Amino acid sequence: MKSKKNICSVCLVLFFILVAGITLLPLILLAVASLSPGSELMRNGLNFNIDFAKASLNNYVQLFNGNNSYFYWYRNSLTITIVQVAMTLFLSACVGYGFAMYDFKGKNFLFVCVLLVMMIPTEIILLPLYRMTIAMKTIDTMWGIILPYLVLPMLVFFFRQYLSGIPRDFLDAARVDGCTEYGIFLKIMLPLMKPSFAAMGIYQGMQSWNNFLWPMIVMRTATKITLPVGLAGLITPYGNNYDILIAGSCFAIIPILILFICFQSYFIDGMTAGGVKG
Repeated sequence: MKSKKNICSVCLVLFFILVAGITLLPLILLAVASLSPGSELMRNGLNFNIDFAKASLNNYVQLFNGNNSYFYWYRNSLTITIVQVAMTLFLSACVGYGFAMYDFKGKNFLFVCVLLVMMIPTEIILLPLYRMTIAMKTIDTMWGIILPYLVLPMLVFFFRQYLSGIPRDFLDAARVDGCTEYGIFLKIMLPLMKPSFAAMGIYQGMQSWNNFLWPMIVMRTATKITLPVGLAGLITPYGNNYDILIAGSCFAIIPILILFICFQSYFIDGMTAGGVKG
């Protein structure tokens, strides 16, 4: 029995190593390509062959020399991501808390509506969102990207599921001690929701940082566009700047990597707790 368990354990380890290798392969190829001139990339594509005679950090030097708009795009994406993640997590948590902890008329109907909205592809509502953004006069501003996605159905669903597993005895005990409803949420429930905030923070951070379509539609000024839109604009029918594109893509991984490292201790707890009730 022990030998069978050991064999199964070894097989699982090898399997996950294989999955991790396949997952990391594009990142490794990107890092290798960033050391070569853009002309080599156009000629040979992404590969593991490094010509050490031509390998250098010139792409990164060109990225940091200030003769491009890369760090304007980087700053815009960083600002939008931080603001959007903070506001979206808090407001979605408020809505999920209401669905989980309070009983009110039409609660089930409204929650079904949330689930239905989750099933609608984002592309279908782009035109109404665009017209709403024009009406609100937030075109070509940071708020034009942030406001339409302040409360997300998926986050509401996740927070509701997570909070459904927390006993209501906490609320009853706090009310007996004279705590207000706002105090219960801010002082008692929010600390208990740290794992869920970590899990959804990583998810929403990735979504906001990598968002391409909506910022491309909303932003019109070259210095206000976000990083994915700016990097995509480096490839045009009139010329390609692969040097900045590859080095910039490598540098763009850093914020999400930092986000995951900071919250990884809560990540698994948050994801597993949000999937069960009771």
